[in-house]
Amino acid sequence: MITGIITEYNPFHKGHEYHLQNAKSDTNANGIVCVMSGNFMQRGIPGIIDKWKRAEMAIKNGVDLVLELPTVYSLSSAEHFAFGSVSLLNSLGIVDNLYFGSEEGRIDILESIAKILVSEPLEYKNILKSNLNLGLPFHLSRANAINKYLNSNDVLNVLSNSNNILGIEYIKALITLQSQITPKTLKREGASYNDNDLSSSYSSATSIRKHLKENSLNELIDVLPKASYDILCDLSSSNYSFIFEDDMFKYIKYKLFTNEKSLLNLPDISEGLENKILKEVLNSNSLNELILNSKSKRYTYTRINRILAQSFLNLEEFDLLNLSKMIVPYARVLGFNSIGRNMLKDIKSKGSIDIITKVPRNNLCDHMKIDILATKGYSLLNQNINPMADYLKGPIII
Repeated sequence: MITGIITEYNPFHKGHEYHLQNAKSDTNANGIVCVMSGNFMQRGIPGIIDKWKRAEMAIKNGVDLVLELPTVYSLSSAEHFAFGSVSLLNSLGIVDNLYFGSEEGRIDILESIAKILVSEPLEYKNILKSNLNLGLPFHLSRANAINKYLNSNDVLNVLSNSNNILGIEYIKALITLQSQITPKTLKREGASYNDNDLSSSYSSATSIRKHLKENSLNELIDVLPKASYDILCDLSSSNYSFIFEDDMFKYIKYKLFTNEKSLLNLPDISEGLENKILKEVLNSNSLNELILNSKSKRYTYTRINRILAQSFLNLEEFDLLNLSKMIVPYARVLGFNSIGRNMLKDIKSKGSIDIITKVPRNNLCDHMKIDILATKGYSLLNQNINPMADYLKGPIII
């Protein structure tokens, strides 16, 4: 029994440990394969440490095989992030279950909502259209339409939580791909995703990153698994720089000053949003300030953060929208243990995807070109990373 999980591990904390332990026990897993974002996260922020170190954390904490989610998907909306992750797991040919955390904790209601969004029954579409005609934002119109169609007051609460929404997108992708993978969910415990304060139970990755930026690493010993804490301590003692989102700001500011039209080719830009961003960057002194000044009810903080990260990496040169709708074309291996090694052998015989352990120098697809751009961009922020690291570094083997 092989179970897949989809993660960012930025960094791997005790909440992740809880999820991983339950993934193993609840599915009787013989192996865990993890699809993990590379050097940039779905919220549009860089990894606090590089993807190879995060893969090492994952393996030392009990994951058997870590595969990189290409940047096209990891720097995209929940829908495309989920589709890319699920399509990668599905193409491996060995995954039996997809195990994810959700605020809801019940798979049935998440599946009910996902089925409506995939099939779009006429009654649902009519209700949605009526809501949109009232001038309601799309996300609220959709939630109200599903709520009325299912005649359930639970829906609005379900769709107000980020991990529920992501879980629904995972299930949608499984349905769309006609996958045989079974979705299973675990109710999230402890701090919420965006919680800024350290918790006595399970601290969020956001609070841990904030603490690393402002305080001593020693104070995190009780909120991180030993393997994660030891890796961060080793990096800190070797003068490795932890990376934060604001480290991108001077590069983003320069890009927007010198290439104002670059934003226009990014898929999330619409209705003059680029003009608002270009106006606000003139007087902003940090990335957070720029995003806060540019966001609105229609354009969320996270959406603008992703746009700016895409601009930082020059992704306007690519057809991001079409690339993000494609099934992931390769499985890039970031790390594995002995169980993972056997899983890779099974993938070679049962899967329908190319396995990459060494990046070729020529004939790269656009997905891989973007991954290499992402590492080059990340190397500007993290001086410990060689800009050509994708060619030079192989998987972490433990």
